[in-house]
Amino acid sequence: MSVAHNSLILASQSIYRKELLQRLALTFDCQAPHINEARYPNEPVAEMVMRLGHEKANKIAQQHPDAWIIASDQSACFEDKALGKPGYFDRALEQLIQMQGKRVTFYTSLILHTPEKRFEHLDQTHVYFRNLKESQLSHYLKLEEPYQCAGAFKSEGLGACLFERIENNDPTALIGLPLIQLAHWLTDLGRLLR
Repeated sequence: MSVAHNSLILASQSIYRKELLQRLALTFDCQAPHINEARYPNEPVAEMVMRLGHEKANKIAQQHPDAWIIASDQSACFEDKALGKPGYFDRALEQLIQMQGKRVTFYTSLILHTPEKRFEHLDQTHVYFRNLKESQLSHYLKLEEPYQCAGAFKSEGLGACLFERIENNDPTALIGLPLIQLAHWLTDLGRLLR
């Protein structure tokens, strides 16, 4: 069967991941996998994001066995603790205050599940935060409202004001979906640049 006959599903309802995948000019559907995303006790953050990426792909694959499924998960690691999405202003401000002048590592998993094979990748991004005043951090949060973003910022927007520098191999990974690796796989498999 030609790859053109296999539907492509993004195992996510994230608007950020959807916008990133649209950059590749692919036709795809989005489907939320609805899995338990809780971290296991003492589970390393890198292992957690890989496990959750696989669980998301598995959940959608059970419902669509002939589809190509793209799944991803992301979490930040700060002082050996996982940083999730803050959810609201006070928690986001607390996170940003703690990270001032320090390094935070973001782990982003990428899974491509096809009916024949599964590919996996783990991206690691180091974000070095500036020292800013609490009033500046509050102003940033009120302007951008990044409460559903790991680490309480949007690197593709005004969040750039928060950083000294970022070290990574793929800037899209920090937004939530490592497009460089995904594009490599899809090109090699004949789905892109045929």
